[in-house]
Amino acid sequence: MNIKILPAANEDLINGYHFYEGQSQGLGSYFLDSLFSDIDSLLIYHGIQQQFFGKYYRLLSKRFPFAVYYTLEKPDIIVYAVLDCRRNPAWIAGRFKVNE
Repeated sequence: MNIKILPAANEDLINGYHFYEGQSQGLGSYFLDSLFSDIDSLLIYHGIQQQFFGKYYRLLSKRFPFAVYYTLEKPDIIVYAVLDCRRNPAWIAGRFKVNE
């Protein structure tokens, strides 16, 4: 399987980097290293997380209050968003189009 990170998710990672780098020098790089490690773990553990908003699996980061939202579209794992769990749940839901 391959992991593809969509531009919106990449922008989420960049925004997280800037936030944490503003808190302490070097923390932004640690944030990216941690999140990419979590994303890489999907190669082994994809599909075991709980689903949200219809079709998106949610992987919670081990070190930061962030969640990685992804889908399985064989042969790829598509990362749609990397969101701060401290945000308003309505804002998080607004990032996804729920087709019910």
